[in-house]
Amino acid sequence: MSKPKKLFIKTYGCQMNVYDSERMAEALGGQGYVETQCADDADMILLNTCHIREKAAEKVYSELGRFKGLKAEKPDLKIGVAGCVAQAEGEEIMRRQPLVDLVVGPQSYHRLPEMEAKTRQGGKALNTDFPEEDKFEQLKKRPKAKRGPTAFLTVQEGCDKFCAFCVVPYTRGAEVSRPVDRILSEARDLVERGVREITLLGQNVNAYHGAGPAGDMTLAQLIWQLDKIDGLERIRFTTSHPNDMNDDLIEAHGTCDKLMPYLHLPVQSGSDRILKRMNRSHTAESYLRLIERIRAARPDILMSGDFIVGFPEESEADFQATLDLVEEVKYGYAYSFKYSTRPGTPAAERPQVDPAEADDRLQRLQALITRDQRSVQDSMVGREVKVLFEKPGRLPGQMGGKSDYLHAVHVDDADVEIGDLRRVRIVDSAANSLRGVLA
Repeated sequence: MSKPKKLFIKTYGCQMNVYDSERMAEALGGQGYVETQCADDADMILLNTCHIREKAAEKVYSELGRFKGLKAEKPDLKIGVAGCVAQAEGEEIMRRQPLVDLVVGPQSYHRLPEMEAKTRQGGKALNTDFPEEDKFEQLKKRPKAKRGPTAFLTVQEGCDKFCAFCVVPYTRGAEVSRPVDRILSEARDLVERGVREITLLGQNVNAYHGAGPAGDMTLAQLIWQLDKIDGLERIRFTTSHPNDMNDDLIEAHGTCDKLMPYLHLPVQSGSDRILKRMNRSHTAESYLRLIERIRAARPDILMSGDFIVGFPEESEADFQATLDLVEEVKYGYAYSFKYSTRPGTPAAERPQVDPAEADDRLQRLQALITRDQRSVQDSMVGREVKVLFEKPGRLPGQMGGKSDYLHAVHVDDADVEIGDLRRVRIVDSAANSLRGVLA
């Protein structure tokens, strides 16, 4: 029996990249690869990249440079770049870093086995196509292995929104939704392997319109189908766009017990002028009224958001409008970033905000977000929540998991096992987590 080859995957960026990395490992599992956590031990190294953050491509080239010595020691080591930087840079990656053997875009990773075989024959492999076949159906599955209690499941990819700051429409392509039956089949398979919570993924997940038995289904209709799966206890979804938050999805938050009371709904700015320049197609007022409707359907829902500060031409008044919106919504979580240019996007050609001013605005916004986040978290003390336990805590006898509201919760109890879904009374709030006791 041949010795298994070892695969090291480093994943950058969003949850969809985490999901994609799992699928890439499955695709290469059929070629005799098993995963390793150490790059030095690997027969193949894959960097699954993200193009959202500042200087994303340069960071990838820097990471590749670290592997030069390892490649010299192990000439048979294969190095690949996957994901959105691979899609954007393509052949340029191999030109700048000749040690790279393989470059594959996010729509083509089902072709990894044949690409890997080509590299073993001494060639280079490049595929950044947008193929017609369904990559999910093309993947060869490994024997079913036990899974942890939570899993991601991609239901929609791509984006048709063309926000002025974003490269996703160019790296992930147009919006495409997977058929309902294939999603349900994958969900049932995950539950059989031990999964109790599934997070549905998509660049614009609430724009989902997958083919069902009687025509296209909305995301809410898909959630109600998932609700019928015995053993699936929790459903979440991310990331949403305000323009696609339809009535049936709002209603599902109030009526579907398995749909968790947490919603990530990025707004990006509180200024209508900047939102228009971003091509967001909504206003601050329409966003706030949407939040009102969602909270009317599910009063205890925890809201999360995204913000960009220092967007081209943003004034202090524009930034103050963002602070005002944050004050009104009171986010339980929020992610904020300083604008950075993406070549080829409309915003990259506009007058830029002074970096020092953008830094100052980011610090002020994050201070406000941190205050609200801590306030929401502290308000959980004394309440009972359900916690799905995922892993041991840092201390002996401690177990950690996530509440309905996605807060990290720890308990000191030897009676808890991974995969347990238990009621917990919250007794203390720390900087980034809650402590509880079994109810």
